[in-house]
Amino acid sequence: MTIQQVLLLLLLWMWLPHPCHTEMLFKRTPDLRPKRSGGRASGNDGKAIHRQKRGWMWNQFFLLEEYTGSDYQYVGKLHSDQDKGDGSLKYILSGDGAGTLFIIDEKTGDIHATRRIDREEKAFYTLRAQAINRRTLRPVEPESEFVIKIHDINDNEPTFPEEIYTASVPEMSVVGTSVVQVTATDADDPSYGNSARVIYSILQGQPYFSVEPETGIIRTALPNMNRENREQYQVVIQAKDMGGQMGGLSGTTTVNITLTDVNDNPPRFAQSTIHLRIPESSPVGTAIGSVKATDADTGKNAEVEYRIIDGDGTDMFDIVTQKDTQEGIITVRKPLDYEMRRLYTLKVEAENTHVDPRFYYLGPFKDTTVVKISVEDVDEPPVFSRSSYLFEVHEDIELGTIIGTVMARDPDSASSLIRFSLDRHTDLDRIFNIHSGNGSIYTSKPLDREISQWHNLSVIAAEINNPKDTTRVPVYVRILDVNDNAPQFAVFYDTFVCENARAGQLIQTISAVDKDDPLGGQKFFFSLAAVNPNFTVQDNEDNTARILTRRNGFSRHEISTYLLPVVISDNDYPIQSSTGTLTIRVCACDSRGNMQSCNAEALLLPAGLSTGALVAILLCIIILLVIVVLFAALKRQRKKEPLILSKEDIRDNIVSYNDEGGGEEDTQAFDIGTLRNPAAIEDKKLRRDIIPETLFVPRRTPSAPDNTDVRDFINQRLKEHDTDPSAPPYDSLATYAYEGNDSIAESLSSLESGTTEGDQNYDYLREWGPRFNKLAEMYGGGESDKDTS
Repeated sequence: MTIQQVLLLLLLWMWLPHPCHTEMLFKRTPDLRPKRSGGRASGNDGKAIHRQKRGWMWNQFFLLEEYTGSDYQYVGKLHSDQDKGDGSLKYILSGDGAGTLFIIDEKTGDIHATRRIDREEKAFYTLRAQAINRRTLRPVEPESEFVIKIHDINDNEPTFPEEIYTASVPEMSVVGTSVVQVTATDADDPSYGNSARVIYSILQGQPYFSVEPETGIIRTALPNMNRENREQYQVVIQAKDMGGQMGGLSGTTTVNITLTDVNDNPPRFAQSTIHLRIPESSPVGTAIGSVKATDADTGKNAEVEYRIIDGDGTDMFDIVTQKDTQEGIITVRKPLDYEMRRLYTLKVEAENTHVDPRFYYLGPFKDTTVVKISVEDVDEPPVFSRSSYLFEVHEDIELGTIIGTVMARDPDSASSLIRFSLDRHTDLDRIFNIHSGNGSIYTSKPLDREISQWHNLSVIAAEINNPKDTTRVPVYVRILDVNDNAPQFAVFYDTFVCENARAGQLIQTISAVDKDDPLGGQKFFFSLAAVNPNFTVQDNEDNTARILTRRNGFSRHEISTYLLPVVISDNDYPIQSSTGTLTIRVCACDSRGNMQSCNAEALLLPAGLSTGALVAILLCIIILLVIVVLFAALKRQRKKEPLILSKEDIRDNIVSYNDEGGGEEDTQAFDIGTLRNPAAIEDKKLRRDIIPETLFVPRRTPSAPDNTDVRDFINQRLKEHDTDPSAPPYDSLATYAYEGNDSIAESLSSLESGTTEGDQNYDYLREWGPRFNKLAEMYGGGESDKDTS
């Protein structure tokens, strides 16, 4: 018979009811506790009455889980020895699942389970049973507690908490290195049989890994597993219950294992020789190129440090490690010169920065390569012999004097001539110039240190063959001082002397300044231009001097101001001197020497005349002057003569050519056509500039014949107005000047009396005297312009 058949028979036997087993559970046992209702009592015979002994008890029922039958599963039977079988007792069940999961037959005490029970949900149930009299409902047995324990069967497979595990182990690990531990759980009862005993095995991942059957620890199974060959592994682990025997349930999980990197690979250059090129004009710090050594490792195990360990260019080049790209950047350390050297050779080493001592046996973790750098020729600009120039020159040098020379050369192998020039933005006044061929700087204007002590020039050097390729150099010109300025008074001095001054009294302290700046410092000497009887100068020998009086008492009435010439000299070569004049006023002072008054009124007024009196006198003079002016104006107005003194004094319209006139008002004030066209005088026109006080009726006058002489016309009009006493002089004649009385020439009007071009005789003008010769020449028949033309 096989093991499976034995187990099946055992299960069937456990499911079948066993009366002998039930009766064993309900076997009567002595109860030593007294009955509750009895207590101790004495009868007639004096014997004590004791409580009856308990008639039933039990401990546990056992029930198999996962019952699959169609009928209710029989659990067990409750029975009291008080039960006579006549149905007078009633069995009552209470507790966990009573009435739902577990039911009891009231008459027989049989207990059944109404449905399948899962031990993994609940392993046991606690219930209480009681037997009562059906008629009186009084208990015949005390309530007792019992347990229904669920027997386990292997109905749960082992499970892992995670479907997929992730683990890692360093590459090159020794065999048996622990990777990770996986644990499966089984819901079956570990205390009953082997249903919960789990055994682990590996289904996938051999021969690289193994698992311990009892613990589930995964370990490496092969030596020297290399990450660079394979990095990822997938391992499937099985957990099986029943101790791994056949028929047990199982579960699986997947473990993804990654080999982590260790520094077991040295860096390697792909080439043994690397060629680079760079122009000679590259400035210091320029990157020429890069070198890179590859490392099969990753992360910090692949970090490399580059260095130049040998070669003929170790002082000309540097190498810097670029951390993010793990490259070595070669840069220029010093200026290059194609004409000096055209090829450099470097030996570059790359070494791991993090070395694992366990793998020293694999060899040195570094590599070298040779880098050859070729310098390319470039048309370079001129190079000055210095980075800057400083020239010193005295300010009194002659024009055209060379103050210094700058030098430059063409650094190229094919040397070219250099042309020099000045940047005029640095010499706007064009004080300097430069010789274009040899770089000599000379003056083109006079120098003056007092105006500018420094001149900062910029000299440009360019190749003649390539003028665009230029170089600049600063040139600093310092102007040295020459004693070419005379000292002068430091400030303007307002000096006074008191009238009551004593001989030897200090009235002023003077000092001087000089624009020059001698090396030994300024030293001034003070003296008088000539001997002065009133004042003297005393040199203090500290670039100051004192002005002292030489006599007692001064008078403003005699002399109000003294001029004192003072000679100031310096001590440099050549000695410069100047004469400054002090103006010394004589003032009234009090007894302490404080100035009271230096005004001019004290010199003009007699002694004792006050300021108020002077003001009163001035007011009187002004009033007299006003009276005189008014009197003269009135007298002049009275002397005005009448408008017309006689019939010969006629003020006709003499035009003044230096008067711009009044525009249209002048033309309307006088109509020249009246003199030329006598017929037009019939319409009398009033003046617009003066309005008559009374209006009068214009008189009709006979019209003058054509070609009437102007003189006759004017005389006729004058007679008319002279004979009319009511006619004011509101005619259209404008008098521009007064010719005086008793003129033998009578009217001087040169206007024509008619509008025609007829010939007239003006010879009578010659009879008027020499004053009218010009008019006679202009209008005379023999000397007219027409005749002369």
